[in-house]
Amino acid sequence: MYTDSKYVMDGINNWIANWKKNNWKTASKKDVKNKDLWIELDAETCKHEIEWIWVKGHSGNIGNEKADALANMGIDNLDV
Repeated sequence: MYTDSKYVMDGINNWIANWKKNNWKTASKKDVKNKDLWIELDAETCKHEIEWIWVKGHSGNIGNEKADALANMGIDNLDV
């Protein structure tokens, strides 16, 4: 799975196990931000063997550029 988010990379590879052990608290005892999304991501990733790969955003990576364009299209189509 490719991501340009260091936050996602660190969260899924380094932090999530401790967050779960600490009742979704960070090392500094604060609530984990986006807990609901992390729980959902954890549940889905447990079903598959995933290799997480970081790519620099806006650096010409075709897949990353396409994902960014699709995300922006989604934002443009939100009913707010």
